[in-house]
Amino acid sequence: MATLVKPLELQAAARQHHSIQSRLLGRALETEEMSHQAIGKAVGLAVFASDALSSVAYATDEILLVLAAAGVASFSLSLPIAGAISLLLIILTFSYRQTIFAYPSGGGAYIVARDNLGEGAALTAGASLMTDYVLTVSVSVASGVAQIASAFPALLPWRVELSLAIIAFMAVVNLRGVKESGRIFALPTYFFLAMMGLTLGLGFFRWFTGSLPTVEGVRIATEANTALSLFLILHAFSSGCTALTGVEAISNGITAFKDPKSQNAATTMLWMSGILMATFLSVTALAHQIGAVPSAEETVVSQLARTVLGMGTPLYLMAIAATTLILIMAANTSFADFPRLAALQAGDRFLPRQLTFRGHRLVFSWGITLLALLASLLIVVFQADVSALIPLYAIGVFLSFTLSQTGMVVRWWKIAKLQPGQVVKTRGSSLTYDRHWWSRLAINAIGALASFIVMVIFTVTKFPYGAWIVVVLIPTLVLFFFRIHHHYEGVARELSLRGKQKEVREHALKTLLLIDDVHAATLRMVNFVKSTHEPWEPVHIAINPEKAEQVAQKWQERVPDAPPLIILESPYRSLTQPLVHYINDYLQQNPDAFVHVILSQITFDSYWEHVLHQNSSIVFKLALQQMDHVVVTDVAYQLHRGNGHPCPTPADG
Repeated sequence: MATLVKPLELQAAARQHHSIQSRLLGRALETEEMSHQAIGKAVGLAVFASDALSSVAYATDEILLVLAAAGVASFSLSLPIAGAISLLLIILTFSYRQTIFAYPSGGGAYIVARDNLGEGAALTAGASLMTDYVLTVSVSVASGVAQIASAFPALLPWRVELSLAIIAFMAVVNLRGVKESGRIFALPTYFFLAMMGLTLGLGFFRWFTGSLPTVEGVRIATEANTALSLFLILHAFSSGCTALTGVEAISNGITAFKDPKSQNAATTMLWMSGILMATFLSVTALAHQIGAVPSAEETVVSQLARTVLGMGTPLYLMAIAATTLILIMAANTSFADFPRLAALQAGDRFLPRQLTFRGHRLVFSWGITLLALLASLLIVVFQADVSALIPLYAIGVFLSFTLSQTGMVVRWWKIAKLQPGQVVKTRGSSLTYDRHWWSRLAINAIGALASFIVMVIFTVTKFPYGAWIVVVLIPTLVLFFFRIHHHYEGVARELSLRGKQKEVREHALKTLLLIDDVHAATLRMVNFVKSTHEPWEPVHIAINPEKAEQVAQKWQERVPDAPPLIILESPYRSLTQPLVHYINDYLQQNPDAFVHVILSQITFDSYWEHVLHQNSSIVFKLALQQMDHVVVTDVAYQLHRGNGHPCPTPADG
């Protein structure tokens, strides 16, 4: 039997808690409030689709940057390349919609691969997605800062500092909770859609009426130095496929949506894909029409906006601001998905279990913090250079696309073998016979094949430019995950009582009271140990013989009814070795006994005050925790200073 106790003061205490954490993140949420944190389709589009939508800010740039090596004449190929990427987007959209309905609990590629392809494939998908999420934050924020620098060139030298500040801001907002961060970031997402719609609509109007000028005053980033070839076209195609990163995000975060979760998630995915395809094709077409070129000083979106809206006009500045904001929102997609994926893997014992803990606002705080730190590290290492980060980008996500869609093919093949009405439970979902299994299998098979081809193209074309880092990193992460898993499995085997005879009985107990000096905190220890009604021995480690004599005298005077003080000599001035030897001598004679060591711990209101004291209890714990049958207890003595409470004065020394 177990009794659940919920103190009446708990909720009131949470409301009245005015710590820095509460002021920064808002009031703490109870676990029961989880269902109220679900989001609808409109907010879901802002939370999970901003990564994909933001890619229009740099995907066309990346296509043109590669084609520039063959000369400006090759820029006309950007249109068919954008069309091919859009076709791939349609394939992936329908493929992932099937995944959403098949796995309503979310998890995306990791769960699908785990159910159908095994742990190795699941961890490969997990490593791929995690790598992609970290890169999404780095690339999106760096690209957002590049947009700002396009409008305000004086800020270009500060791009690393600006990027780090934005990542920190994103982390804090996401620590406030999914629902609240979604509301905060919904406005910038729809502001971007409105400004992009205005820019593109006016651009097409001016094009059709013959009033659309060409862009001027832009210096091309790459001079023509090679001939146009199939390899170069494939290279440009793979660079433009960065527009497809984030397509899987909704399938990973289904549980964040309101009921019916799968239907709302699938509808949001359709919205996202439609908007993305229309915007990407429009930007590419208008960029070609105005003669936009890839430039280190100004992005294609900025060139398009100033050509259509006018340089320095309020509408131009609003368009740049909106583009910058949506790029930051793209990072928010990773902040929504990375912690969920990390929690899933941690729940399967492939990552530290701390990643499964929900924090102050019911979000996976450890995952959010880890993502912010890793993305910040990339920003510093690559100096917030988008073109340097892009080659690392998208290999991971297309590998996860391939594994997810292949897993779905295996799933449909399993379903084909079921009888009508038969249901088979799996770890992530249920298998039920579907007479349309063959058409659904075909959709996912096409998605898997297309993803695999793009992944190979991306790897081959980007390998010399830094993609090799990801090719090495993903297998390394998989090995790291397995190492963590083996550790947890080993610990579980050691702790398990299954098949073992463990009797529960009393053991002999020796209690040692560690005495450093005799003052108010010492008397509290004595009062505590007397309350246990067990025999005990006071022990002093004699690092300083003169002090040992003083302590012995004070002990006799101030605690006269206590056992005599045992002084352990320490000729080499070690705090712990004399005690360890003393305990070992006792346990050798009494191998079945326990030794209970009681320490005094003076606590303060501020961390810096703790630093000013010896904190020897930490040293003792580190030494004693490796000893079998030894238990350590802290008896705290609180010194409250500067908060209106009297400060107890320890006995003079």
